[in-house]
Amino acid sequence: MKKLNWTAALLAASVALPGAMTAAMAQDITIGVSVSSTGPAAALGVPEKNALEFAPTEIGGAKLKIIALDDAGDPTAATTNARRFVTESKADILIGSSITPPSIAISTVANEVGVPHFSLAPMPITDARAKWTAVMPQPVPIMGKVLYEHMKKNNVKTVGFIGFSDSYGDLWLNDLKTQTGQMGGISVVAEERYARPDTSVTGQVLKLLSANPDAILVGASGAGAALPQTELRNRGYKGLIYQTHGAAAIDFIRIAGPAAEGVIMAAGPVMAPEGQADSALTKKPGLALNAAYEGKYGAHTRSQFAGHMYDAFEILKRIIPVALKTAKPGTPEFREAIRQALLSEREMPASQGVYNFTEKDRFGTDDRSRILLTVKNGKFELLK
Repeated sequence: MKKLNWTAALLAASVALPGAMTAAMAQDITIGVSVSSTGPAAALGVPEKNALEFAPTEIGGAKLKIIALDDAGDPTAATTNARRFVTESKADILIGSSITPPSIAISTVANEVGVPHFSLAPMPITDARAKWTAVMPQPVPIMGKVLYEHMKKNNVKTVGFIGFSDSYGDLWLNDLKTQTGQMGGISVVAEERYARPDTSVTGQVLKLLSANPDAILVGASGAGAALPQTELRNRGYKGLIYQTHGAAAIDFIRIAGPAAEGVIMAAGPVMAPEGQADSALTKKPGLALNAAYEGKYGAHTRSQFAGHMYDAFEILKRIIPVALKTAKPGTPEFREAIRQALLSEREMPASQGVYNFTEKDRFGTDDRSRILLTVKNGKFELLK
């Protein structure tokens, strides 16, 4: 599999053979990162890859050895990457992937072998994945609630759904039905699905239009979220269109063009930290990431997805020093210490939220992790 050509200070291309590491190298903390920097999810994976350039090179006096691979959004490739990290590189921590299916695959490996895993995509947490996996993106119910409350305030009575025909689409469709059912007054009148690689959703959009809903929720991410947005507007749909935090990137505006105007989008606070109160714990890390990211990649390139990678390291800054007090990197004891520190540390601020993980809450965020955006004149704006 092709390795990503990333900054040498961050990417350790060579893998030490068992017994060949020096005493100094043995103290390194090895982190295996698998993201989707190519393929249908590249709009998510590329900013995540880019954010690694701003990751620390050491934490708590221990050097970080970051090994990064591309999984192209393929669960099989993600599984191969994860197994390579834990068997060849003896990784202490796994990060990835960019979308839900390969993230589930990495979680499965992590929980089989007992290695802390930070997912960069929302994913269902089952009993089998609850011990070793933590999820950096905000959970769907928290992000969904702010969208459904906006629908309610704007007198939406009927809503249609179009989303990916995979686990990410499932998460959003199920949440839409559950929360609007509990709220009352909003009915889901049509639901359509499409595959991530699809280049047309004309048939699905025509079915949605025939149901004539007051609003439509798009349960998709990356460039694929722009496809139904564009088709709906091109076909004359005048109702409200809602997008999830999976679409919160400049690529959405670039691809959707004028059709993006007026969208209602849930996002993390990293997309607009300037508008936060000085007391908000998410403001300082959000400003720091955006200054670094836009300083290198240009104005308005900030990304929800870069924030997820950045925040994983913000969490590691808090928990690694705690783990180092009781165990050495490269050991099962250190991995367990990382897991325990993740549970004991409280109010960990990052660009996308303030994290408080528990055994049962593997997302760790609350209402401080969400904002509403719209697009006006080709730019994201905070919707108040």
